[in-house]
Amino acid sequence: MDISEQVVLVTGGARGLGRHIVESFAGQGARIVVNYRQSQQAAKDLAAVYGPEYALTVRSDVTDPEQVSAMFQTAHDHFGAPITTVVNNALVDFSFNGDARLGAETIGWENFDGQFTGSVRGALNTVQAAVPGMRERGFGRVINIGTNLFQDPVVPYHDYTAAKAALLSLTRTLAADLGPHQISVNMVSGGLLQTTDASAATPDEVFDFIASSTPLRKATTPAEFADAILFFASPWARAVTGQNLVVDGGLVMN
Repeated sequence: MDISEQVVLVTGGARGLGRHIVESFAGQGARIVVNYRQSQQAAKDLAAVYGPEYALTVRSDVTDPEQVSAMFQTAHDHFGAPITTVVNNALVDFSFNGDARLGAETIGWENFDGQFTGSVRGALNTVQAAVPGMRERGFGRVINIGTNLFQDPVVPYHDYTAAKAALLSLTRTLAADLGPHQISVNMVSGGLLQTTDASAATPDEVFDFIASSTPLRKATTPAEFADAILFFASPWARAVTGQNLVVDGGLVMN
């Protein structure tokens, strides 16, 4: 299915990386559900650029399965078709500030619980809500957002990295389970993006160091990362599932 025929849900799509993902899909003519939890005005402003024919804003906490189910119904009612493509981008409040991170001796399980709930439970909720419509269409694309930190934990964000590693495992088990229904499940993993809300606290010298460490000699931007997501949604990836694509300028090489 061409991207222009898809109905795409971007969780946490109102700002930061999510906004760039929405813009990338919109550039390909997709119809987009801009999910948000708190950023109502940002979501409405973004959707207004494309109009109601192509963009719908829906407030939903993706960790709540009832709210997620209601969001899928709202989208189906609006577009007259089920959501075919899910981008699990929503991130529980987190700041990439190495100086302020909790170390091994001080971090509590509640920090892990929050990240696992947001990354893993949130993704499970959206996938479970999406599967009936995807099976109906005989087509589905799930794209989870990961991190290169579980290949190279240069900054040991214990809770965030562990949750994203669990999401990679879920990505692969879902791919194995849903493949017979022509539903692919993949992950796109980035490094520190210059700049999102989550990386706003990162000092410039850190970005400079990252840039100097990559073969491309630059830090990856949210727009560049978002464009890579389009591959897994496109017909070019019709035989690809269960994979993790690292998009960080070559900082980590699989």
